[in-house]
Amino acid sequence: MTELSFIHRYEPATDPTRPPLLLLHGTGGDESDLLGLGRTISPGSALLSPRGKILENGMPRFFRRLAEGVFDEEDVRLRANELADFVAEARRAYGLEAPVAVGFSNGANIAAAMLMLRPEALSGAALLRAMVPLSDAPKADLAGKRVLITSGAMDPIVPAENAKRLAASLSESGAEVQHEILPTGHNLSQTDLQLMVRWFSR
Repeated sequence: MTELSFIHRYEPATDPTRPPLLLLHGTGGDESDLLGLGRTISPGSALLSPRGKILENGMPRFFRRLAEGVFDEEDVRLRANELADFVAEARRAYGLEAPVAVGFSNGANIAAAMLMLRPEALSGAALLRAMVPLSDAPKADLAGKRVLITSGAMDPIVPAENAKRLAASLSESGAEVQHEILPTGHNLSQTDLQLMVRWFSR
């Protein structure tokens, strides 16, 4: 594995027609967490999977939070830029196009922040159980970028209106947003998988 600014796993593409994926784990996950998911939803894609640098009670995350659902927005900005720099590094090291982010929970929130702050870093994103990461995000130009958001109707962590606000904000910035609300909680379901497989095959 090449030494870069984040501990990470990398799997080269076996199908060059598939976009590279940036896999971003949830709280307490690591760089191996979403590799199986990546292989399932976009077989043959190159997989780039970093480990979050923040520890909360020993659990890796991508940015600090002040409480459940309350983000340290200064840290969100810092970490989103740091992760976008890592993506640029990895693209040079591995010869990749701009990846599609696939993020779960905390990983989805940092991916949403990257879309708002460093839109050039990503070609699109699948945001699983995402929330609005920044209350005063700058207006990004997301024209031509596809974004899938999947939310759980019974999610105790992400309020429904918050997920809707995120979808609206990304749409207003020009992204082609598909927002699906599923009859589930915060955990991923088979329906999430099926939606992502269909979304990636478009």
